[in-house]
Amino acid sequence: MSNLTAAGRAAIGDLSRRYGLSEAAVEHMARAVANGGGTMAQFNVPELGGSGQWMAGGMTMVGDMFNHGLQNTVQNLCGELSGGMAFTPYFEQPQAFGGGSAGWWPDWLGQPASSGGQNQARYAYFPQARRLAFDFGDGRPVVLLDTGDHHIGGFSQQQSGPGDPFMGVSVSSQYGQFALSTFPLAEGSGSAQPAPQPAWEPPARSFEPAPAYRPEPAPSQSAGPSQGAVDDILDTIGRLAKLRDAGALSEDEFAAKKAELLARL
Repeated sequence: MSNLTAAGRAAIGDLSRRYGLSEAAVEHMARAVANGGGTMAQFNVPELGGSGQWMAGGMTMVGDMFNHGLQNTVQNLCGELSGGMAFTPYFEQPQAFGGGSAGWWPDWLGQPASSGGQNQARYAYFPQARRLAFDFGDGRPVVLLDTGDHHIGGFSQQQSGPGDPFMGVSVSSQYGQFALSTFPLAEGSGSAQPAPQPAWEPPARSFEPAPAYRPEPAPSQSAGPSQGAVDDILDTIGRLAKLRDAGALSEDEFAAKKAELLARL
């Protein structure tokens, strides 16, 4: 049973008509925006090209990455949903827009630099505190991960493997792409409410400083990068091409970065 408010149902119906989408698709996007605190959304909607990500003021990613019309549709739709939900509750449950006492994370963390969610789970990143908060959404305590000297620039989600409690969520930083399960549990993580203990055990080692994450020089003989690494590099080149087309990068900057990335293959 949907928990849409009357105002939320009316707004979603209006957006559905104006954007030529089903109400189910617009409601899915509304929940994704609400889970992302009004600033970002991760979604999987067939009508909008499948999996994608939206960030307020940032890049919008869709399954068909060169379909600029679809990107504009997602960007405009999410913008309208975020703006509408900032003043009118679309859902009967409270919407966590902002940080501090209004957030689901501990108050001392303050305001997150970015936040998001997927299905019932949600996460928020606090670079000043070097912490990433993760709420499983099933009654377990909020988990705090120690991000060390990583400067996290984006989130993504892939199919999770066995034993991954974070549902395949990973982050990108200056050191590359890392699954949340590779970050250690921070001291004082969890909440006071009673809940089952997560089956996941944090790594026994303490978090190493930057040198542990700097890429090592490539050996003289190598079997070559994995298919996952190749896909990541090609995806990054595609994103850089979009930034070049949008005027954010010059042709020389794009060519230099592309050559740097291809040199890793």
